Amino acid sequence: MVIVTMIVSACSNELDKLPPQSISTDIALNSDENVKKVLIGAYDALSNADLFGGEILRNSELLAADGEIRFTGTFNAPAEIWTKQMTTSNGDVSEAWLDGYNTINIVNNVLSALDVVEAADRDRIEGEAIFIRALIYFELVKYFAKPYSDGNAATNPGVPLILSPTTAVNESSQVARSTVQEVYDQILADLTIAVAKLPAVNGEYANSVAANAILSRVYLQMENYAAARDAANAALNDAAGNYFLAATYDAAFNREANGIEDIFAIQVTTQDGVNAMQLYYGTTVDGGRGDIGILQAHLDFYEAGDARLALHYIDPTNGEGRTGKWVNQFANVGAIRLAELYLTRAECNLREGTSVGATPAVDVNLIRNRAGLADIAAPTLNDILLERKLELAHEGQAIHDFKRTRGDSYRLADQNGVIGDGLVDGFAYDANELVYPIPDREINVNKKLVQNDGY
Repeated sequence: MVIVTMIVSACSNELDKLPPQSISTDIALNSDENVKKVLIGAYDALSNADLFGGEILRNSELLAADGEIRFTGTFNAPAEIWTKQMTTSNGDVSEAWLDGYNTINIVNNVLSALDVVEAADRDRIEGEAIFIRALIYFELVKYFAKPYSDGNAATNPGVPLILSPTTAVNESSQVARSTVQEVYDQILADLTIAVAKLPAVNGEYANSVAANAILSRVYLQMENYAAARDAANAALNDAAGNYFLAATYDAAFNREANGIEDIFAIQVTTQDGVNAMQLYYGTTVDGGRGDIGILQAHLDFYEAGDARLALHYIDPTNGEGRTGKWVNQFANVGAIRLAELYLTRAECNLREGTSVGATPAVDVNLIRNRAGLADIAAPTLNDILLERKLELAHEGQAIHDFKRTRGDSYRLADQNGVIGDGLVDGFAYDANELVYPIPDREINVNKKLVQNDGY
């Protein structure tokens, strides 16, 4: 009995040991240098394939496919997203949740240790960490909750808000879902702090331009057009002298270092990082899988002579339509670029009847001229939404624009004069099928979570 007891005790002690690559927070967060290293770890977590390494962008396009793109790959998880038949065990959905909250926990640890950061760097470190947290919560609430535009943000369940480090997983660490409104309020609060504390220039890391750019996206999703306009205008003002539209449309893509148009991008090198958009959109010739084909229904939206149409091509291996935006597996994955800010300001100025920063015509024609197209003298809302659709095609904004406009961005006429029905693959903007399920694994361990309708 004594021998058995000793063996059990020894096994227990072995199981209690941390993995050799792990260190305690007492060490990881005990100095300026270490806290900054943990922040780099947050950027690394943000760049995971399930997040801004590409799949968050890819899945927006798959959900919004509507006969314009198709998924031909063999992986079941993205196929379920494309067909709007997601299960609660969908691996891509589960990993997005898990990696999202892992990233949030890393930045919460950074924010808990700001007192050891050198005073000269403290604002910047806080701003970067809180920017990353806001960015992740924005994606989580857009995918795992009903859209803000359905009018019930104050009561619809959003996602759990966790604002302090989770040091142990037990019953006390289980958190219920906050409302959609509460999550958006936290995102706005975080980004407002980030704008104030970040410099306008910060290398490849988050800066005040990026914070205002994402803030404009958040307000746009909330249909707060005046605030979205002002945030986009502030970002453009901060960007002046440091960011410019690329000389040609194709020059904005497939860059292995940030280009002059990249407001924020995930860094990819031959040694580190992943470009999951290239993996799925790129052909096998380019080192991709060739899983996403571009169909004629999408190409019909472009005018003749549009450089954005010219960036599409036919896959020589199988005749599928492709986009040239994702052909370099070592290129950075763009999260937001300058062109979007002009289109946001144009849309919001038109909706508000204002000309803050520039008139809608000036902004939208700047984008059209770069694509080789003539001016529109008096652009309508439909004109601006169409320019946004074409300019940002295959970049991860499709389903979010569809939801925030309640399908208006899918009632656009293509060059053949065909008007869409305002549905995506037959589903309305607030359909249950366009919302991710809460993963089974999370429901099983956290009894405070409630499942989304339809699952």
